[in-house]
Amino acid sequence: MANVYDVLNERGFLKQVTHEGLYELLEKTSVTFYIGFDPTADSLHVGHYVQLMAMAHMQRAGHRPIVLLGGGTTMVGDPSGKADLRKMLSKKDIENNANAFKTQIGKFLDFGDGRALMINNADWLLELNYIEFLRDIGVHFSVNRMLTADCYKSRMEKGLTFLEFNYMLMQAYDFLVLNRDYGCKLQLGGDDQWSNILAGADLIRRKERKEAYGMTFALLLTSDGRKMGKTEKGAVWLDPEKTSPYDFYQYWRNVADSDVEKCLSLLTFLPMDKVRQLCRFDDERINDAKIALAYEVTRQVHGQEEADNAKKAAEALFSCEAQGGSIPETAVTDISGLLYVDLLQTCGLTASRGDGRRLIKQGGVSLNGEKVSDEFMEISKECFENGEMMIKKGKKVFHKVVYQR
Repeated sequence: MANVYDVLNERGFLKQVTHEGLYELLEKTSVTFYIGFDPTADSLHVGHYVQLMAMAHMQRAGHRPIVLLGGGTTMVGDPSGKADLRKMLSKKDIENNANAFKTQIGKFLDFGDGRALMINNADWLLELNYIEFLRDIGVHFSVNRMLTADCYKSRMEKGLTFLEFNYMLMQAYDFLVLNRDYGCKLQLGGDDQWSNILAGADLIRRKERKEAYGMTFALLLTSDGRKMGKTEKGAVWLDPEKTSPYDFYQYWRNVADSDVEKCLSLLTFLPMDKVRQLCRFDDERINDAKIALAYEVTRQVHGQEEADNAKKAAEALFSCEAQGGSIPETAVTDISGLLYVDLLQTCGLTASRGDGRRLIKQGGVSLNGEKVSDEFMEISKECFENGEMMIKKGKKVFHKVVYQR
């Protein structure tokens, strides 16, 4: 089996590595590693996707992942990449968010037979004695050196709270605890975590006299340097209630031509020979690569059935455009108070309100690839993607609705 370091490097993950020796370590032994996820929201989003895929590649190569949920660190907030202080969350909110993370991460990793662990740093951080922590851990940190870190330096003009200033110490302490209790030798993360990862590896060397390693990944950026995963509706989430499988599929189907190869490399398990073959064109044939990307990422996050449904709905919409209206189309100008059951009747898909309610109860209609179960669902602007929505009745009947404002 190829060294996972080579796999990650070929696929474009690697950005920085702490020091030499990691390649040989990954070559000769199974390494326990970790990535931390602070549950600041009730779902992971596209920005987390690269880390999830990196963990999956590592596990497939025989290494053991630790998913560290930041139940403790979330109460402080990571200043990395943030212009302002994070919103303060309650313990209950953090716990609910962490439970949502568990479900989503479980789609990428195998937690059977101890092959992966999920741990919450609240188990040790919330019980710390502050004076003991400062004497035992704080003594190893230079304030002058900390202030040179990008995560702090970029906040100095706007204001950096002492609360956030503690974050680096807490993350470093996490690495130390995981090293002591689980033999964790490697921390992975986005490149914005480089300073924090260095601090943890250095703390382990000082306290335990052991080697510890760090590796960071390229952030998921567009070719012009913007963070991926943003739309007019907001962030692209992994939770189907926040971003429907159809919208999720469409986001990847519509990425820029220049970003397709990078996304296929980072976000799918397709062999690199296949990726290069799909992306060798610079004309309309690049659309085959976009379809492969959209299908693969939707399947990984939402499952085979939802990926199939999203692809069919997208193909139906494309067919409508390509064939000059082979799929019926209805224009609406006023959606104020418009119910889905009434829209079905307006589009000629049902004969009456009662007919529409029965169809919805039976699960016979969907909106943008997602089944509708609420008989009294109200149509909103968010239902339209670029001013259009796709209604599906049964398995073969499609109808496009255009919102003309």
